[in-house]
Amino acid sequence: MRFSSFSVATASALALGASLLATAAPIQKRTASATDIQVLQFANVLEQFETQFYTQVLAKFSEQDFISAGYLNAEIAIQQFQSIQIDETVHTNTLSQTIVDLGAQPLNTCQFNFESILTEVSVMATNARVIENLGVAAYLGAARLLSDPVLLTSATTILTVEARHQTVLNILNVGSAIPSGFDIPFTPSEVLSIASQFISGCDLGYLANPTLSLTNSGVIAPGTSLTFSSSSFSSVSVDTLFCQILVGGAPFATVLPYNACVIPQINGPAAVFITSDQQPLANNIRDQATDKIIAGPSFAFIDTKTEVISQITRAH
Repeated sequence: MRFSSFSVATASALALGASLLATAAPIQKRTASATDIQVLQFANVLEQFETQFYTQVLAKFSEQDFISAGYLNAEIAIQQFQSIQIDETVHTNTLSQTIVDLGAQPLNTCQFNFESILTEVSVMATNARVIENLGVAAYLGAARLLSDPVLLTSATTILTVEARHQTVLNILNVGSAIPSGFDIPFTPSEVLSIASQFISGCDLGYLANPTLSLTNSGVIAPGTSLTFSSSSFSSVSVDTLFCQILVGGAPFATVLPYNACVIPQINGPAAVFITSDQQPLANNIRDQATDKIIAGPSFAFIDTKTEVISQITRAH
C-alpha cells in the first residue's frame, strides 16, 4: 500500500494557506524591494523542493518498506511525513500568494529530481533530515537579506515550523531530538551547494557553491576521518586545502588540514566546508569569509547521545 499525500486534512490546509493573506491587508497593499522579492522567490522554490520531496516519498514507499528499514511502528513515521508534506504545501502556496500580492511572480518552472535519494527508506530518511536542517539554515541565513520587517516576521513564522520538522527527522533517524541550543545559518549560495543537485529548469538568482560530497561509507562519529569528492577539486591541489567543521553555537569553525579532517567530540549536525586557507569561518554569515570556500557545505550528523524517544521509534 502506498500513501496518498492528499486527504481531507490536506484540503483544509491548502485552503488555509491560500487565505492567510486575506486577513493581512497591510501585506496585500505593500510593495517590496527587488531584493525582498528575490528572497521570497528563493524561499518559495525551497518550499516547492520540500513539497515535491515528501509527495514523492509518500507515493513511493509502503508501510512494509518502513518496517524493513527498522521502524518499530511504521504508522508513526508515515503520519509524520504526511504532516510535514501538508505543512510544506501550505508554505509553498502562501509564499506564492505573497509574491503575487506584492506585484511579482513566483518561479514555477523548477523541476525536482530525487531519484538518487529515494532508493530505500533508510537513504530517504537520512536525506529528509538533511533537507529539514537545510530549510532551517536557509531561513536563518535569509533573514538578514529582508529589509521589510513585516515580511521578516512572516518568514520567521515559517522558520519555527521548519525547526519542528527538523526535530521530527532527528528522532526518525535515531538522533537527539534537539542536539544543540543553536542552529547553523547558511547563505543562499551555501543552501544551493546542497539543493542545486536536485533542482533544474530555473534561475534562482544566486550562484551555488560547488557541491561537496562526504564519501565515507560507514557511520560518522567522533574520531572519523572524513573523505570528500567535489568537482571543484579538479583545479586545485587538495594538499593545500582545509576542512572546516561548523556547529551550532560555536562562533567559528574548527579548522583542520584537508587530509586530516577528523570529527571532534560533538553531537548533532555539523556543516563541513572545504576552504583555500585556514582562517576559521565565522558562524555569523555576515562576517563569514565566503570567498575562501572551495566547496560546500555538506551536512554530517554525529549521533553520540541516544534518547529514549528515538529508540522507541526505530531500531538503531
